[in-house]
Amino acid sequence: MPDTVFVTGGTGFLGRHLIPTLCRAGHHVRVLTRHASQHQWLSRYPNLHIIDGDITDTDAVYRGAHGSRYAVHAAGYFRFWGDDADFERTNVGGTATMIEAARAANIERLIHVSTIAVIGNPDPTRIIDETHPPRPADPYQASKLRAEQLVSASCQRDSLPAVILRPGAFYGAFGDYAFNRLFFKDPMRGLIMQVNGGSYATFQVYVPDVAAAVLAAFTRGQVGDLYHICDDPLTHKQVFDIVIEEAKLWYPRIPLPQALGVTSARVLTALARVTGREPFYPINLRSYVYNDWRVSNQKARRELGFVPTPFVDGARKTIAWYRAGQPVWTPDVEC
Repeated sequence: MPDTVFVTGGTGFLGRHLIPTLCRAGHHVRVLTRHASQHQWLSRYPNLHIIDGDITDTDAVYRGAHGSRYAVHAAGYFRFWGDDADFERTNVGGTATMIEAARAANIERLIHVSTIAVIGNPDPTRIIDETHPPRPADPYQASKLRAEQLVSASCQRDSLPAVILRPGAFYGAFGDYAFNRLFFKDPMRGLIMQVNGGSYATFQVYVPDVAAAVLAAFTRGQVGDLYHICDDPLTHKQVFDIVIEEAKLWYPRIPLPQALGVTSARVLTALARVTGREPFYPINLRSYVYNDWRVSNQKARRELGFVPTPFVDGARKTIAWYRAGQPVWTPDVEC
């Protein structure tokens, strides 16, 4: 009989790539979602069953986990701006619920999807491997670290068979936020803001590569361990060079000194407290943009067989998706 995989966050950026990856591998998939009617693409997968609910719905999470062999906890609340309570409720509270459901259902392997961003402000003198101490710099990062700690503690205390994956900054089809917006959408509409000459290193990862890493972690990931799932480092300038070349853009790059960028973000964030809307450049972008994210993926390469897609190839497909009008379906996600 095919193995059943319970997935939280299945209608999110990663989920749009994870579900077809799991289906192609022969798994039956259960997807937790409260808004199935808004995701008609789910009906294209015959071996998919919808669990009505969200990660804060304890009964729904237990129903999804019961009878499943594997579980992937990819649900999370990610913004550069928001209330601390929202991050805590979804990222920490949701993880606690998933842990208890996985234990009650005797899940064989729980894959917890975290983020390299928990590092916060990396040490500029060292490579960011799995031993680098985390120093969260915003409420989202802090909540994701607390969620990781819950998983790790349950592995040690209760023998929870969990593996933690820390992906880098997602890019690819079906996303329109964070890295996708800064390095694809904005440049393609004429806004190319290059900070400090583009010298800082970023920590991008092509989303289908994360889905492949999840699949590998079911059988190759070491219980209680964590893995950085990330492309090899590129500077902002290198990323823009590739995007501009592949998209055939002619727009000039606007040089943005760090001090001006931080000051502008502070002002916009202050105004957002009045408008109640996320600013275009929130101050919490500082940790992501003004640091050298020189991440090592060697452990994932060695133990999971992780091979990142060259950025030029992933960028070409991402640009094609934007140029096609951001369709909800692409050949890359056929089951």
